[in-house]
Amino acid sequence: MVDGELAIRASGLSKRYGSTLALDGLDLAIAPGEVYGYLGPNGAGKTTTIRLVLGLQRPTAGSATVFGVDAWSDPVHAHRRVAFVAGEPMLWPALTGLECLEFLARLRGGADDRYRAELIDRFAFDPRKRVRDYSKGNRQKIQLIAAFGARPDLLVLDEPTSGLDPLMEAAFRDTVAEARAAGQTVFLSSHILSEVEALCDRIGILREGRLVEEGTMAELRHLSARVVEATYDGPAPAVAVPEGVTMTAVGTSALRFDVRGPVGPLLDRLAGTGVIALNSREPTLEEVFLSRYDRDTGDVPIAG
Repeated sequence: MVDGELAIRASGLSKRYGSTLALDGLDLAIAPGEVYGYLGPNGAGKTTTIRLVLGLQRPTAGSATVFGVDAWSDPVHAHRRVAFVAGEPMLWPALTGLECLEFLARLRGGADDRYRAELIDRFAFDPRKRVRDYSKGNRQKIQLIAAFGARPDLLVLDEPTSGLDPLMEAAFRDTVAEARAAGQTVFLSSHILSEVEALCDRIGILREGRLVEEGTMAELRHLSARVVEATYDGPAPAVAVPEGVTMTAVGTSALRFDVRGPVGPLLDRLAGTGVIALNSREPTLEEVFLSRYDRDTGDVPIAG
């Protein structure tokens, strides 16, 4: 796939702030229509990546393009196809919500008015108040409605659901699903791992400025063990687990087994121990993420 066909291309992208290397040789290739999740703890380089891709900062080394255009050297051209939602909304306190939406639409050359009105209803947003009177969640809604309402080819979302309640998070997921169905590309940086797992086609895990893992959810599951949970009608017995299995007590009447490798040997050991319920599942994205950090560093930061 050539660069001009990619929504985002980063090649050897690096950024240094004095003696701190915030991003170290990042390579990314995100296809049009893809929903890509970008994970990492605080300080991993996620926001730095976004700033470099959008041309808000100059890279120390390497390059980044949006649909083949370098946003640092040609920001007007690049930004015509992009909408950005920041984790901390910086809006105009004296304007009303509607005035903010109109101003942002004019800045980018228009919006889909019908869809924007639908989003205002979906997010239960009152556009008549002034920005200074909105909660953080409602200020975030302004950004989301403006971004999705513009129907851009690429949505770059940095902690987009910060401040939203669970109902509005569900509305956000529905809106991302509509964007995917419309062929739009979404680059989603979020610390809500269940959100990333539910929405994203591929996921990248960033650690200390380096992309350490990347793939679909199915491809990433090799980083963590399958989970088997056994429940007993009474105190859980001692179980001699086979090699590759770790056991953890869950209360007094249940056991959790993390299984690396085939599950059959464990099931043989559990037969005849009085199990009344047995549940086996693939690891969640949170378990994959924590497993990656625990394996490498022994430290498991989970904030975005």
